[in-house]
Amino acid sequence: MDRYLLIVSTVCFLAAVVHTIVELRAGMFRPMRFNFFAVGLGFIFQTAFLSIRGHALGRCPLTNLFEVFVFLAWSVALMYMLVGPLYRLSLMGAFTAPLVVLLQGFALVAPIDILHPVKVPANPWLEFHASISTVAYGAFAVACIAGVMYLIQERQLKTHQLHSVFYHLPPLTDLYATITRLLWWGFALYTFGIVSGFFTGHPLPRAQVVAAIGVWLLYAAILQGRHLRWLAPKWVAALCIIGFSVALALLWGIEFTAAMRPLP
Repeated sequence: MDRYLLIVSTVCFLAAVVHTIVELRAGMFRPMRFNFFAVGLGFIFQTAFLSIRGHALGRCPLTNLFEVFVFLAWSVALMYMLVGPLYRLSLMGAFTAPLVVLLQGFALVAPIDILHPVKVPANPWLEFHASISTVAYGAFAVACIAGVMYLIQERQLKTHQLHSVFYHLPPLTDLYATITRLLWWGFALYTFGIVSGFFTGHPLPRAQVVAAIGVWLLYAAILQGRHLRWLAPKWVAALCIIGFSVALALLWGIEFTAAMRPLP
């Protein structure tokens, strides 16, 4: 039953992607309320899936890599739902939906929904550590999306080749401000995630500690460079893309709450 909810959710996000492609090919790209509602509906089905899976497991649904990818996709959609309307980034849904489709499509197709035996009762600190760290990944993902939007607009301005999508992108200053806010949100959440990992009552695997601190230092360097104006806005945008790519590549190192091992 829960997988059917995830499939319906993926179809909702895919509908937003298809609608965007149709609009682009027709040369009539416009701010699309359809995308926002499609993403919102997909988010509702994501939440229902995680709720049912969590109740069945008796813990936060981060017990295997399948659930990690779904929870990450949910975090991306959550951040878009918070940031998109707040900062009037209606077009961001057109960039967010493909990432969610990729994450959930991979989770559904790949043979990674493997049951991990529950070794001990749920640990509240571990639950908090795992979930807040994944939500931080969601903030970094949306910062990456905003970075892509920034670089597209900056490139079109530089080459004087303005396509229809350009006229619906937010001003560069607004995008840069959004990137900065998302970086701070993600950095703060990730910091809480790392700190809470030391209160689980179990030793942290060294490789995971090194990976987590490496990601933390990378984003700290981006924020420091932005604060001291050592980095031009386009480099901040580019580093957001690189930073999330690095963080995503480290998903292989995630350990699962069912085995009482913390998320990196």
